[in-house]
Amino acid sequence: MRIIFRSHLRSSLRFYSNKAVDSVSASSSVTLPLNYVHGRRVDPKGKENFPLISPATGQTLRPVCASNQEDVNEAVQVSRNAFRVWSKIPGFERGQILKRAANIARERCEELAALEVLDTGKPIWEARYDILGCADTIEYYGGLAANISGDFISLSGGSFAYTIREPLGVVGGIGAWNYPFQMAAWKSSPALACGNAVVFKPSQFTPLTAVMLGEIYTKAGLPDGCYNVIQGEGPTGQFLSSHPGIDKVTFTGSVQTGSKIMETAAKDVKHVTLELGGKSPLIIFGDADLDNAVKGAMLANFSNQGQVCSNGTRVFVEESILEDFLSRLIVRVEKMKIGDPTQEDTTVGATIHEEQFNKVLRYIDIAKKEGANVAFGGEQVIPADPKLAGGFYLKPCILTNCKDEMTVVREEIFGSVMSILPFKTEDEVLRRANNSELGLAGGVFTKDLQRAHRVVSHMETGSIYVNNYNVYPVGVPFGGYKKSGIGRENGADALNYYSQIKSVYFEGGDVDCPY
Repeated sequence: MRIIFRSHLRSSLRFYSNKAVDSVSASSSVTLPLNYVHGRRVDPKGKENFPLISPATGQTLRPVCASNQEDVNEAVQVSRNAFRVWSKIPGFERGQILKRAANIARERCEELAALEVLDTGKPIWEARYDILGCADTIEYYGGLAANISGDFISLSGGSFAYTIREPLGVVGGIGAWNYPFQMAAWKSSPALACGNAVVFKPSQFTPLTAVMLGEIYTKAGLPDGCYNVIQGEGPTGQFLSSHPGIDKVTFTGSVQTGSKIMETAAKDVKHVTLELGGKSPLIIFGDADLDNAVKGAMLANFSNQGQVCSNGTRVFVEESILEDFLSRLIVRVEKMKIGDPTQEDTTVGATIHEEQFNKVLRYIDIAKKEGANVAFGGEQVIPADPKLAGGFYLKPCILTNCKDEMTVVREEIFGSVMSILPFKTEDEVLRRANNSELGLAGGVFTKDLQRAHRVVSHMETGSIYVNNYNVYPVGVPFGGYKKSGIGRENGADALNYYSQIKSVYFEGGDVDCPY
């Protein structure tokens, strides 16, 4: 997922950058138990381990024990017990707890950001911005909690009806690795605001900060058992999503896995929210502010090492400006600093793990074999610092001479690979932009407002950016069309996916019965 920085905020984040980052890697947050059940860290009962590897160095930080069926059963039962209490607490009081949690997250921003860097390999300033954005999201839902209510409907003859919006029960959340703290915050805060309890499983590659969110919630006053964390790989996620005690599953990840979760959920008619990635188009018209369009294309492709589901990796550029656009783009990309993600001036950190790194390289190789040209980058970078020699660093890649049918243009890569595709007319580019099974996001750069509105009305995507890209202010819904998912996160509309409506009818007169 997806909170990407606005450049003017970089300077404001310096306030949080005074503390040392390196010391956090040896902190108890790495070495302590990583399950969080009933308000405390606990060791799982499972015996299978998986390694926690630092993307920046390639070193194994520790083995992590995977939760088994017994661990999942315990977490779900604890959540069900806590739900009975939490769901009866007034919305205003629930909101106050969430607001306190948001403030604690801000106070611990540097610690959280440093651990996020350790987990993901992203640059520290970007991780810091992610954490602060999540604090805003938690506070946002804290403010909405008191206003979660139904409607009153006046009927004829003195009769009336009203609706009650009630929580679903226990929510099972499964997060992806590109934005670990955000996954936990975006899924738990609206669920908790509605009165649900949560069992969350982070990605096995990024287990650290979801547990810290649990500690933050507990310190803020959340009753024990309302937010629980279990660690594990695919089998643990299957135990959670198929558990009969789970009332809703919210998942971020691949279309393939999301389809399996939806199939499993259908057996028990569970509620689902699915955010399943994209292959988004970014359209740059000839009248666009070219420097802004270049910056937008970079945000749409190279933030978080290109590991952003909404990325606009199909960059359609009007033929009249193609050469100028490409030359300006390369000048800017050449200035990006690749290396140590703990340093403030680093703009490109490490790919999440070796398998993903090799996958991105394979896509670039396939693109070359299918006729694309590498205009810039696309190769491994080994930083000068010997401590980083085992990390997974890739120079951002710009591909030209791309065609719509190429593998690199059709499939989601999840890496810093930009495919540039020329076009001639508006009708042509809209047809090509919509020619995808996915529909998460899209963008357009133009000075013509009428054209912008036309493009917005025709693009088959859940989020569209006009003269910017990958910005998600708190309160703006996020989710996709087509196979990119079901439901929305981040905005007020998300509350509808964590609650259900009960309708109540009151008769004001005698019963009119024809029998």
